[in-house]
Amino acid sequence: MNIAKYIDHTILKPDVKKKEIIQYCKDAKTYGFFSVCVNGSNVAIVADELKGSDVKVTAVVGFPLGASTMEVKAFETSNAIDNGANEIDMVINIGALKSKEYDLVYKDIEAVVNAAKSKAIVKVIIETSLLTDEEKVKVCELAKQAGADFVKTSTGFSTGGATAEDVKLMKETVGENVQVKASGGVRDYKTAITMIEAGATRIGCSASISIVKGIEDQQGGY
Repeated sequence: MNIAKYIDHTILKPDVKKKEIIQYCKDAKTYGFFSVCVNGSNVAIVADELKGSDVKVTAVVGFPLGASTMEVKAFETSNAIDNGANEIDMVINIGALKSKEYDLVYKDIEAVVNAAKSKAIVKVIIETSLLTDEEKVKVCELAKQAGADFVKTSTGFSTGGATAEDVKLMKETVGENVQVKASGGVRDYKTAITMIEAGATRIGCSASISIVKGIEDQQGGY
């Protein structure tokens, strides 16, 4: 297994410096990670650094709270694609889900899917640590119905990250045509493999180099 091709090499901290982003891009090319995942304001930098390589550019949208309007998320999506993003990781409207406003949750996801217009893959971050199993199943169903390509466990900025149990539940819910991304707290090779065995086809992490080397990172985090 080439685990590097499962990894979205992720740097989303608010105080990230340009030189760090450039180094992440160099590392992604060196190790063959699937993509580099950044905030919208850094997409153009990453797209320029990765030009000519097969490493994709992932942008987060509505990050990390998911509380912006669907119109703002749609604009973020279009803007990120214009700046070179190939993939979009959007955060759902968590409050609407908890309020059982399912039509709003669906339209929020659909707005991003439509804005991507088949130009970018859309991953839907459901923030599992804040949801009941019933809510996880419901939002995965909504994401599938809205045309999303992936459901994703976590932002890494909330109360918890990915678990194998959640990945398994999400995969069982979406079936074969929608994939699952595990993010949040995946800091070592063993955990990454556990997520893949549970059904994840993509891993979001900042400890990517430690993972591909099979070394537990004691300090990393995402």
